[in-house]
Amino acid sequence: MTHDADAGFDQSCMRRALQLAAGVLYRTSPNPRVGCVIVRDGIIVAEGATEAAGRRHAEIVALDAARARGVEPRGCTVYVTLEPCAHTGRTPPCADALVAAGIARLVAASLDPNPRVAGGGLRRLAEAGVATCCGLLENAARELNLGFFSRFERGRPWVRLKAAASLDGITALADGSSQWITGTAARADGHHWRARACALLTGIGTVRGDDPDLTVRHVATPRQPPRVVVDSRLDLDPRARILQRGVVWVAHAAGADARRADALRARGADLLELPADPTAPGRIDLRALMAELAARDIGELHVEAGARLNAALLAADLVDELLLYVAPKLLGQGRGIAPFGPLGSIDQALRLQRVELERIGEDYRWRARLAR
Repeated sequence: MTHDADAGFDQSCMRRALQLAAGVLYRTSPNPRVGCVIVRDGIIVAEGATEAAGRRHAEIVALDAARARGVEPRGCTVYVTLEPCAHTGRTPPCADALVAAGIARLVAASLDPNPRVAGGGLRRLAEAGVATCCGLLENAARELNLGFFSRFERGRPWVRLKAAASLDGITALADGSSQWITGTAARADGHHWRARACALLTGIGTVRGDDPDLTVRHVATPRQPPRVVVDSRLDLDPRARILQRGVVWVAHAAGADARRADALRARGADLLELPADPTAPGRIDLRALMAELAARDIGELHVEAGARLNAALLAADLVDELLLYVAPKLLGQGRGIAPFGPLGSIDQALRLQRVELERIGEDYRWRARLAR
């Protein structure tokens, strides 16, 4: 049995491709993070990872790298973390480039959920005589691109809700003071999660209370995600820091004051008019907001908001993951993370699964998925 057909070797090569994909965590949005490895005679001869949107995909980077080293890809095996694209978007189809290169075998971790691909890339390769297989380390590949899969499979982003709280669950004092509950290491770690997101979401209450700019500052990143402000009545002050740089989308309800709308547009804001929430007059329909964000290619949505918006998102079953930084201190009375309810019984509690706990400086980071 040759190395190329050995399951252990296949896994090793795919793990390397996954490492390459993880290395571009902040770079590729709205495209997926993809890694690619090219192998000849049991030796990795070239590697690649997807570049920024509109530039080369991982397969093309790897093919170019092979040729730059004087290695002809013909007859090689290619490992890629996502099925090669089969359509022309900002770049030509990768499946066609692989066929033209004459590769012998392709191993993909996962099918592409984009209906413009959805198995078409593998079919194109198979029709050209390339041996193909798919599904190797698929779960790991999906984890790297939760938002990309969510956008196409559910029509909404993967929503990660971040909060910083004391051990007794207080995110702010009764007067709204919240800086700083956690330490510098936890705050820097939070910026890693901002950097990997396709967009950042907050509410008008947080903007008015804290006046954040909501940018990535504590980690190096080639891009700043768009900021989204939920502001049903367009109460956002045109002088707010969040409007001073970068892309800002303001989600509001119909009938908002036209003068306020004009003032925000003059500051560069993009206004998203959305239907009202049928269960909560005066608020926008958060499900409609999620659909609009998905239509704008937002896959991974990072939420840093106040208790009311957090509770509304949880009540609407729109939160997929909690990212909670807990400081070893007690604050007593104050504002909680998300005061939803009241519940009729303990059995109605929102249940969490896949709970991870990690020490971050003097604080602790809880990461958990909402059970469904």
